[in-house]
Amino acid sequence: MFLTRLFTRTSPTEPAEALYGTVVARAREPSFYRNLRVPDTVEGRFEMICLHVYLILRRLKGGEGMAGGNGALGQALFDAMFADMDRSLREMGVGDLGVGRRVKTMAEAFYGRIRAYDDGLAGGEPVLARALARNVLASADDAPGAVVLARYALDSMRALEGLPDIDLARGTAVFAPVPGGAA
Repeated sequence: MFLTRLFTRTSPTEPAEALYGTVVARAREPSFYRNLRVPDTVEGRFEMICLHVYLILRRLKGGEGMAGGNGALGQALFDAMFADMDRSLREMGVGDLGVGRRVKTMAEAFYGRIRAYDDGLAGGEPVLARALARNVLASADDAPGAVVLARYALDSMRALEGLPDIDLARGTAVFAPVPGGAA
């Protein structure tokens, strides 16, 4: 038994589920909706989940020597996210035939967010703020809260970069304190 555990690779499913649980808890933080004016809608919550999953995936992509491989953990996190989206759509009463189409649309939207946020990070805080205003705040580029949300995303990115690989591999993630809210 001991030798089996010693020489068997662990599945990234449990750590991915833990990471996704952390993402969902953070995405539900009321301060985002109250103080930064993220729309408190299904779409707004989806956008907050996308942002936080993006930050973790970006960190995993840059992490060297991840236990079990960072690609496997990243894929498992992505899978956990979209399994939850599938489950949520079904709970909201979307029929079986519509769920697949909607999940595909959500995945395409997520890939679009990845491109927009990567471009935003490359262009600096103002470009990231514009991308967040469009996607998360569903507003004009100068939406109140966009700059604060961009700073939060950058601070969270730094917090994740400072996290040891082994912590991520175990399913632990940290984000910056929520602006005007809980840590």
